[in-house]
Amino acid sequence: MSINQSKIKVGIVGSSGYTGGELIRLLINHPNCELIFANSKIYEGKYISEIHKDLEGEIEMKFSKEINNDIDVLFLCLGHGNSINFLEKNKLKEEIKIIDLSQDFRLETSFSNSKNSRNFTYGLPELQKEKIINSKNIANPGCFATTIQLGLLPLIEKDLIEGEIHTSAITGSTGAGIKPSPTTHFSWRNNNISWYKPFTHQHLNEINYSFNNLSNKKNKINFVPLRGDFTRGIFCTSYFKTSSKLSDLEILFKEYYKNDPFTFVSENEIHLKQVINTNKCLIHLHQNDDLIMVTSTIDNLIKGASGQAIQNMNLMFNINEEAGLKLKSSIF
Repeated sequence: MSINQSKIKVGIVGSSGYTGGELIRLLINHPNCELIFANSKIYEGKYISEIHKDLEGEIEMKFSKEINNDIDVLFLCLGHGNSINFLEKNKLKEEIKIIDLSQDFRLETSFSNSKNSRNFTYGLPELQKEKIINSKNIANPGCFATTIQLGLLPLIEKDLIEGEIHTSAITGSTGAGIKPSPTTHFSWRNNNISWYKPFTHQHLNEINYSFNNLSNKKNKINFVPLRGDFTRGIFCTSYFKTSSKLSDLEILFKEYYKNDPFTFVSENEIHLKQVINTNKCLIHLHQNDDLIMVTSTIDNLIKGASGQAIQNMNLMFNINEEAGLKLKSSIF
């Protein structure tokens, strides 16, 4: 698609949550896109800026209940399991591309009924960019899965990890969604940290799926997710044994990600604020004897959700991969 062609017509289903709000914010500032509708059953007829107050003065559109088929791509920002239900109930034009932000199709599951028949590609650009470029339907990765995989992909591909991987990652409250719950309430979350779903988090399914396709070697991942007392971002550390030297691994990582515009390997220690409000993933490696620790960090709402979804759209429509995503971090 050249800059002289008409803009990509975009629709969003499930646009009233955190992910939907960030998607709207990014799309209305995207040079190659036109937002045709933002669907919400709850807020039908309300102005988008009434709900997403950061968009006050930037968009005059109201939430719609109807699905307009006159679009090029549809983003599904629905709860897990609801994307399948949506496709079962709605007949979409075959040429409409879909980017699903739920976990429904992340194991590259096909969907088929009398109304729709679609094959989904796992949308981690750093893992299978060419496949994404040639796909019509994308399953956007999970936020933890994105952070963990980007910190480990070069090592898994080269079979450089010896034994088990020990991973912990702390996430902000927006990772739990916009609907209030006991563990997202301010009085509980503030000045507090807790773990949840240790060793069983659902994102392990897609991580193991990707890694098993890369290597026959099975490295068990002992993953402990943590709830942080901040709103957005994921800070992850993974450590393991290896015979490789730190200097060789740094070269490996930089070579692996040399054509990926949002993933950077830093020789300095990294921190969470460096990536907030960006589509970046920052990675740092540290060695102690035969142990390597990889730190990786992203914004869970952007590289972990809406930004990565737009990155996938850019690839699918053959435009600049960075279009609409050149964002500065909110470091102060």
